[in-house]
Amino acid sequence: MAMASASLTNNIIIINSPIRNVSANQLQLQRRRMNVVVRAQTTASEKKSVTDNRMLVFVPPHPLIKHWVSILRNEDTPCPIFKNAMGELGRLLIYEASRDWLPVVSGEIQSPLGVASVEFIDPREPVTIIPILRAGLALVEHASSILPATKTYHLGISRDEETLQPTIYLNKLPETLPEGSRVLVVDPMLATGGTIIAAINLLKDRGIANNQIKVISAVASPPALQKLSEKYPGLHVYTGTIDPTVNEKGYIIPGLGDAGDRSFGT
Repeated sequence: MAMASASLTNNIIIINSPIRNVSANQLQLQRRRMNVVVRAQTTASEKKSVTDNRMLVFVPPHPLIKHWVSILRNEDTPCPIFKNAMGELGRLLIYEASRDWLPVVSGEIQSPLGVASVEFIDPREPVTIIPILRAGLALVEHASSILPATKTYHLGISRDEETLQPTIYLNKLPETLPEGSRVLVVDPMLATGGTIIAAINLLKDRGIANNQIKVISAVASPPALQKLSEKYPGLHVYTGTIDPTVNEKGYIIPGLGDAGDRSFGT
C-alpha cells in the first residue's frame, strides 16, 4: 500500500486516492504541526483500528466530484447552475457516505426467468438527514434519489459576522432519536467549524454517538477539521475538497464564496 506522511493532527486520517490530490502545501500542514496520514486505500482491519479514536476525512477522487466543485468555484456561475451543481455534488457525496453503512434485508424474489437472491435497503431504519440552512438545502436536494428511506429535520444556524460565533435560530430536531440512528449532517462549508460543532452538539445531547454521524460538505478547511477531530473522535467527514486556509472574515480561501447566497440568489 502506498503511503505518504502529511499532517492535520494525529487524530485525523484523510483518505484520498491518488495521493497526489492532497499535498502538504495545499493544506498548510507544516504550519500547524499536525500529523495526518494520507492513504490511497484502507483495509477493513485498518479502518476498524482507526475509527474508534481518529476522525476519518474522505475526499472521493471521482472526476464528477472535481467537475462540480470546479463549477461551484467559478465566480461567473449563475445562481440556477450553482444550485444545481450543489445538488449534484451532494448526490455523489451521499452515495459515497452511504457505502457499507445502510441496513439491508435479504430474501428471494421471482424474476421473469427464475428465483433470485436479493437485498433491499431496510425501510424500517430510515437515515436521518439534517441540512443546516440555508445552503445545506441545496447540497441535500437529491438525497431522496439516493437513499430509499429518509427522515429530514432542519436546523437553522447563523454566524455573527464580527465574532464568527454561531446562533441557532431554528431547531426542528425531535427530543429523542431512535437508538442506532444513522445521521447525515449536511453543512456545505466547514470553515471555522463553529456551525457544524453546534449542530453535532445537539445530536450528542440526544444520545447520538460520534460513529453514528457522517458529515457532508462541499468544501472543508484545516481549522474546522482540527476542531472536529479534537471534539469527536470516530467521526466521518465526506467533502468535495479541502482548501488550505480561512481568512479573517471566516471564509474559506479559495473556497466558493457564500454558498447560501449563491444558491438562492440573495
